This record gives sequence, structure tokens and C-alpha cells, in this order.
Amino acid sequence: MGKGGGCFPSKNRAPSIAESDPDPDPNPAPIPVINNEHPIPIPQITPPVENETRKLRIFIVFYSMYGHVESLARNIKKGVDEIEGVEGVLFRVSETLSPETLAAMKVPVRGDEIPEISAGELAEADGLLFGFPTRFGCMAAQMKAFFDSTGGLWREQRLAGVPAGFFVSSGTQGGGQETTAWTAITQLAHHGMLYVPIGYTFGAGMFKMDSIRGGSPYGAGVFSGDGSREPSEKELELAQHQGKYMAMIVKRFESHSKP
Repeated sequence: MGKGGGCFPSKNRAPSIAESDPDPDPNPAPIPVINNEHPIPIPQITPPVENETRKLRIFIVFYSMYGHVESLARNIKKGVDEIEGVEGVLFRVSETLSPETLAAMKVPVRGDEIPEISAGELAEADGLLFGFPTRFGCMAAQMKAFFDSTGGLWREQRLAGVPAGFFVSSGTQGGGQETTAWTAITQLAHHGMLYVPIGYTFGAGMFKMDSIRGGSPYGAGVFSGDGSREPSEKELELAQHQGKYMAMIVKRFESHSKP
């Protein structure tokens, strides 16, 4: 048998070289001796699983001081996870305020259930949703500091073509939920990301005027008031819808990118 035949030679005679072997090895390796009591083990090779595909991942990256944006983020994840083949992954961005300042502002202590994300990890996502409170019509400084740390990704264009969107919170109805999204779009534009607003895909829920409700065609939103107001059922439903809608968009992008 030629090289690589996979058979062991007999103990009683040297292995013959097949006539079809054009270049026999002049210094063959020692012939293994097979002992019936201690046979040479044959490694077991597990064949690859056919048609095994990974789930598409949407990173839900947020900053939440009093928990309102986090509530939206968790409901967005529910919506993402409704779509087969897609999963939502929650991340926080780093805090920039000192513990003393946070204590003075009566900010609740956060657990470590949701990990902090580094800028480099963004490149691992198939889609991105960023959530943050508004500060004078723009994103909070903590989220801006995170975007400022993505220069390396920008230099290599690692996020170009990645679908991305926003969800926000504000203290009042005129607090800048739409302008916060507008001003945040510049971050996506410089990276070459594809902005995905929800438009009016939520249907009739976008038009009702019978209750106070955050959110806009630019993304889900919540009104926090003085910090004591909890997100309404409609605000949470809109957030869940945004997650589901984004997951469908990311899945469609993936299907069209395959040959």
C-alpha cells in the first residue's frame, strides 16, 4: 500500500513499497511494534456538523443612570430574541463619574450581571443598538466618551456597513428625544454604519395620544420625569418592537450577503 494507506505493517515482515509509489523514503520511520496487550490507539475524529450556523448577534450597548434606559434595553433584547437565528447581547459602557458624585446624585448601585464593553468588541456584532439618556438634546457624556474611544475601529473601517440604531430617555416631553438621535447619527456616519430607524412600523401605537409615551420614528424612548417615573407598557412594547424589527433587518442583510 502506498503512503498514507492507514494500515499497520505485519510484525513478521517488512512492509513492501507499492510500485505506484514514485518516491520511496530512503530513511523510513521505525516500524511500530504492535503488542496485543497494549495496542496502539487509533484517534477518533469527529466529523464536522453539516449546516451548522451561528446565531447572528445584535449588541445592545447602553448607558443608564437611573435604570430607565436599561429597562428599554432589556425589552429590546426580548424582541431580538423572538427572531429565529438572532440573539441580543446586553452591554454597558463605562461610567465616567466618581463614586462620590454618583452617591450624591442618589444613583442606584449597579450589579455586575451586564458586562462592560470595550470599543474593540463592537467589531464582533452583526448589528448594533445604542441606548443613552439625553443631555441638552445630545447623548450623555458617558456614551460620547465610549464613541470617542472607537478611533481604532474608525481608522480600519471595522464598523463600515454594520446596521445600527438608537433608543433614548429624557426627563420631559420636550427634552430632546428626536434631537438626541439626530446628533448621534454623526457617530454612525463617520464609521460608515447604516442607520436603521424604526419609522412608523409600530403601527397604530405610534399615533395614539391618550397617554404620555416616549419614542419616535428614530427609535424607542422613555420619559423619566424626575427619575421616579417608570416606563409605561407602551414604551416597553415599542422597545421590544424595535429589537424585533432590527433583528429582521440584520437577518435580511445576512441573507442577501450570501453568494
